[in-house]
Amino acid sequence: MIKPLIQETSPIIATLDDLAKLANYSFMDSLNCDPDAKVNGRDHTPRQVFTGHYVPVNPTPIEDPKYVAHSKNFFRELGFADSMAKSADFVRVFSGDIAHVPEPMRKIGWACGYALSIFGTEYYQQCPFQTGNGYGDGRAISVLEAVINGQRWEMQLKGGGRTPYCRGADGRAVLRSSVREFLAQEHMHALGVPTSRSLSLYVSKTEKVRRPWYSEGSRSQDPDMLVSEAVAISTRVAPSFIRVGQLELFGRRARKMEHPRAMEELEHIVLHLIDREYDDVIDQKLTTAEKVVLLAREFLNRLTSLVANWIRVGYCQGNFNSDNCAAGGFTLDYGPFGFCDMFNRHYQSWTGGGHHYSFLNQPVAAERNFHMFCSALRPLLMAHQDCLAQLDEIQSAFPKVMKAQMEKMWAAKLGLGAFHATLFNELITLMEQTSVDYTMFFRELSMVPDDIGLLKKSFYKSSTYHADSEEMDKRWSTWLTKWKSLTQPCSREALSRQMKLVNPKYSLREWFMVPAYQQADTGDYSLIQELQKVMTQPYAEQSKDVEEKYYRLKPLELFGVGGSSHLSCSS
Repeated sequence: MIKPLIQETSPIIATLDDLAKLANYSFMDSLNCDPDAKVNGRDHTPRQVFTGHYVPVNPTPIEDPKYVAHSKNFFRELGFADSMAKSADFVRVFSGDIAHVPEPMRKIGWACGYALSIFGTEYYQQCPFQTGNGYGDGRAISVLEAVINGQRWEMQLKGGGRTPYCRGADGRAVLRSSVREFLAQEHMHALGVPTSRSLSLYVSKTEKVRRPWYSEGSRSQDPDMLVSEAVAISTRVAPSFIRVGQLELFGRRARKMEHPRAMEELEHIVLHLIDREYDDVIDQKLTTAEKVVLLAREFLNRLTSLVANWIRVGYCQGNFNSDNCAAGGFTLDYGPFGFCDMFNRHYQSWTGGGHHYSFLNQPVAAERNFHMFCSALRPLLMAHQDCLAQLDEIQSAFPKVMKAQMEKMWAAKLGLGAFHATLFNELITLMEQTSVDYTMFFRELSMVPDDIGLLKKSFYKSSTYHADSEEMDKRWSTWLTKWKSLTQPCSREALSRQMKLVNPKYSLREWFMVPAYQQADTGDYSLIQELQKVMTQPYAEQSKDVEEKYYRLKPLELFGVGGSSHLSCSS
């Protein structure tokens, strides 16, 4: 799990040469390279990859890169000098040109394959070869592993060009989607939700690609036009980028004995995951079978905690396939994500996500991913029936553990010592019938109001509410009185402080980001920087100007608008 560094370090990494000295490529050095890979890394045509844990591949630099933003907070945590983000050699590397990096950095990056499962069902047909051997990092290329202040970090370019897994696409990301991911990762970290991190964002001054998108004010579910957009590369950082789908790929191959080294490759990737993500909780002296059982138990705890945290802050992953589920138990791959405005248990910003990946169904989606995770591990335990039985017990425990995490989370949001089902169910019904803003409602409740006046700041006031507002007000007043009687026996001020620690004031809503990336397209990055500053302090009471701009209800005219309320894909 990604944890914030407790102590920030002074900037001792001031140049790319300083960073290069910390390079340590554990993934490439300890795992298997695809035997059909090209030694020079010029491997940019779609093809099947049958064996090996990675393919060496050169990123494709973007043309004429220009600085957009970097994470000042993350730079500070890593001990990076801010000036490095605009230095020519750093810009060159993290916009895709690693041909001239200082040693011991390497001039070739790597991409990985993975399997695809959608809501617990294995899929092969979307692979161009109908075999599943063509899924993987189609535009994400890792370029560096480094050990910094005792913590291993992997740095990966999003939009770094084609790989063998690109399935015929161009391998590029556009500025719009790159801004979204850059801002979201740092916002989630500030919210206290485990996540990959943002390092830097660069855009090309000259290179553009065509993408389907929405015309202004369009209410179409699918994009209704093609637009030319500037390409960009963002660098995301995590202890590793091993996904549940990656383990699945090797688990499937081992299960079917697709090649002589299939079982060995599965064991190697699982042990490498433990080294990278779980070394603090799994003893290296244990047998592989014992490690696998402990891995499943720890991942169960991390995944259930993660999803409960998502719901706490109003986040919906959108596309929670197994390949978008980090095996380290943190948030990965900000594609068609969204933060809930008007509360709806079926909230979903991705038009292809349906109810199965909707807001309050995320615990069920996580359970399906956990089942695929356990299935991938199962071949390693076939000769250890006792460990296999333990794995089955852990897998069957998912609903119980998830329920406990959710109830603990809801109790914390409501300032209660223990979950109260009746109170909660009454609240959810009222929230939906009144159409409340999810983030604003819980923040206003955190003020411990005397009456429902403050709560009404979060009401969109649906037709149900207008039809009988007096009756609805009475129901809300009754609920508020009941809630107050159940809150922990502490002062109003103490209760408010406690609740504000789990109920953020500011949320990275889609309609905040639209003008930021539209403005960025003209070369003006001031709104990105403004959002970055506001959204990395989501629990703080900020200035009056900030509050008026970013703590307010979504304008009604934006509901149902493509690109502001829903997305068809990430690009």
